[in-house]
Amino acid sequence: MIEIKLPCYGITITLDNDDDCGTISSDLHEDYTEDHPDKADIMQYNCMMDAIESILLAHACAGIDVETLPYIEGIETAVQACASQTA
Repeated sequence: MIEIKLPCYGITITLDNDDDCGTISSDLHEDYTEDHPDKADIMQYNCMMDAIESILLAHACAGIDVETLPYIEGIETAVQACASQTA
């Protein structure tokens, strides 16, 4: 098993050597209550973060080095762009 901790958003990717699969966890998602006035925006933002996490995990599973500075900068840019769309 390989654990990759990225220096942004609390992202941790765990790769399983046996079947080229893995898991990802992060601090990207926003919490909300059912009666939150911005519930729809938060739900949309969280869906965008799910997509980013899926892409990160897929890249890591495919062997792409997700720890390089340009890749980290790309993650930060993507998250900021998503946040600006739901602000």
